[in-house]
Amino acid sequence: MGGIGKTTLAQFAYNNGDVKKHFDERIWVCVSDPFDEFRIARALIEALKPGSAKDLVEFQSLMQHIQEWVEGKKFLLVLDDVWNEDYYKWEPFYKCLKNGLHGSKILITTRKDRVARCIRSTNVTSVNVLSEIECWSVFEQLAFFDRSKEECEKLENIGRQIVSKCKGLPLAAKTIASLLQSRNTEKEWQNILESEIWELEEVERGLLTPLLLSYNELPSKVKQCFTYCAVFPKDYGIQKKELINLWMAQGYLSEKGAKEMEDIGEEYFNILASHSFFQDFKKDDDGEISTCKMHDIVHDFAQYLCSNECSTIEIHGGEESAMSSFGEKKILHLMLTLYRGASVPISIWGNVKRLRRLRSLLVESDEHSWSSKVLPQLFDKLTCLRALKLNRDRWSCVNYIKEIPTNIEKLLHLKYLNLKGIKKIEKLPETMCELYKLERLDVSCCVKLRELPRGIGKLRKLMYLHNEGTDSLRYLPAGIGELIRLRRVRDFVVGGGYDRACSLGSLKKLNLLRDCRIRGLGDVSDAGEARRAELEKKKNLLKLGLHFGHSRDGDEERAGRRENEEDEDERLLEALGPSPNLKKLRIDEYRGRRNVVPINWFMSLTNLTVLFLFGWRNCEHLPPLGKLPSLESLHILGMENVKRVGNEFLGVEGDTDGCSVIAFPKLKLLRFRYMEELEEWDLGTAIKEEIIIMPRLSSLTISSCPKLKALPDHLLQKTTLQELYIRRCYILEERYREETGEDWPKIRHIPNIEIE
Repeated sequence: MGGIGKTTLAQFAYNNGDVKKHFDERIWVCVSDPFDEFRIARALIEALKPGSAKDLVEFQSLMQHIQEWVEGKKFLLVLDDVWNEDYYKWEPFYKCLKNGLHGSKILITTRKDRVARCIRSTNVTSVNVLSEIECWSVFEQLAFFDRSKEECEKLENIGRQIVSKCKGLPLAAKTIASLLQSRNTEKEWQNILESEIWELEEVERGLLTPLLLSYNELPSKVKQCFTYCAVFPKDYGIQKKELINLWMAQGYLSEKGAKEMEDIGEEYFNILASHSFFQDFKKDDDGEISTCKMHDIVHDFAQYLCSNECSTIEIHGGEESAMSSFGEKKILHLMLTLYRGASVPISIWGNVKRLRRLRSLLVESDEHSWSSKVLPQLFDKLTCLRALKLNRDRWSCVNYIKEIPTNIEKLLHLKYLNLKGIKKIEKLPETMCELYKLERLDVSCCVKLRELPRGIGKLRKLMYLHNEGTDSLRYLPAGIGELIRLRRVRDFVVGGGYDRACSLGSLKKLNLLRDCRIRGLGDVSDAGEARRAELEKKKNLLKLGLHFGHSRDGDEERAGRRENEEDEDERLLEALGPSPNLKKLRIDEYRGRRNVVPINWFMSLTNLTVLFLFGWRNCEHLPPLGKLPSLESLHILGMENVKRVGNEFLGVEGDTDGCSVIAFPKLKLLRFRYMEELEEWDLGTAIKEEIIIMPRLSSLTISSCPKLKALPDHLLQKTTLQELYIRRCYILEERYREETGEDWPKIRHIPNIEIE
């Protein structure tokens, strides 16, 4: 029987503390279907030693490495979700695993009894992982959640009959329970129990019936979004934002404004998650879902529904297997994953009757994967593409595409173009400006990219320009100021001294911007130009970065153009009046000295929740930030001239009427890092004046502050501190050392303490 995600008993065996002590190596491999010996072998090696499989392209060399790794070791191998019942396909694995010490075990989880019988051996333990009783437990937790005792008693009998139809499959029980959460009457539950769909035998003898029941309840647009997910491989970590972007490119989220489409995409994703079509969620720092996966059975179900319109192919070398995978399918959405030593087979595009209709081509490639002849042919023939991705998200991989062919202009329907991490390209062709429907362009981490097309102003539908990590990009073209639908420009590079470069004033018309970082402010000396940007009028702007450094090329030459760096930066910052709705702000390399920053500038940020201040080399006192009413997360880094933090940091004074004053009323996370001259942090005067300081603080990090003598007792003992991290702070490490430090008693109550 399959589990929910990783099956319960197998997961217990894998993670149990006693089991960990019993085995030298523990290895978990999700096998799934279709059976791929090469993929399983790579997964085994990666589990034993991450990164060691990337150079191995021959199956026999993989087997040899497995044999060497397990030799003389006692191991537990969990083969999860096994379908293949051909013993001879498993035989090479068992032969190379025989070198393990006596007592090694292989634990198999499967939904097919014949699998367990066919591949049983002396050191294989076959397990029927979950019983119907445990399925009922899963069902009961979801279907009866938040119901009265009387309701539960009325519905229990019908519920048990429904669970019995799930045939011991906990995912089925979970899915049908999610559906029944919104059904409150016995009649509604009875209708589900008596549905004719339970009699279907097309897919796994009806095991997917609960999924079909749940799927039929979805709105038609959400159904389309769900089946699109079949384009990803099994066990693939799906990035939520990326998925919504691809839905948008296919027109699944209706043709409204970007904000509306994003909101609809979030809504559709949440609907699918609530119906248990997604699982294994991971969250970002803001607590939002960032990635998820699909259970193998859900993936099979999506493939079944989309009639093979979605396909995913892994190419390890050679062309034949890839070509044969297409068969008679009429593919609309294709993902190719290319491993080292493989290349995109040119012959795939030779007969494109079935590929001319391709709407999505998502290619993830390792190094040495591209022939210079492939892309021109691809652009010539796949003219129906809406989404094209030519990258690999893993930062360590190198992609050897050296240029984008000029005939990219033939992709007239393209809305989404992802070139992330293509490290060799230096410029993009001007013909790209003929892609009038393009809405999203991602060139982030293209580290050698020096310029964007001058005619970029023609891309009037462009809403997102992802260009972070493009440090060689000298400027943005002036035409960027005409793209009035732009919502995100990660690096708005101001090109001081370059012809046809954008200026700060180019921001004036971009009133839909929600996320923008302005880079190269060190090259700007005209405060009037900054005022023309009219940042304070951009009510949609929620995230802003201001980088006062110079553009990358010719720093020394252009630095001399500004007579007084300190005064220039102060005037410039004041002219860049911030949007009142900002939620996240970062200011880097600011060189102002007088009054640190204009006080009113910060005090207007009543909605600000996250603030980063980095590398203010002339700053001697921290800004008075304590009055910011919404601030939850504060990061102060690289203030190399700050020696003391005192009351000025709080920005508040005692009230003469005796009313309490709160400094940093909502602050939860505070980080001081790379403050190499900081010696003293004193809040004594404020405490005497009965000022309440950081009442909600839960996480405090002090890192690379080697001269800091002590932390304020008030923060350690009078706040809701849950986490304290001290790293590379030699005096503090001694002072708060566990048991032996003189101030250890002041922090011992904090639940999570890390001192390095």
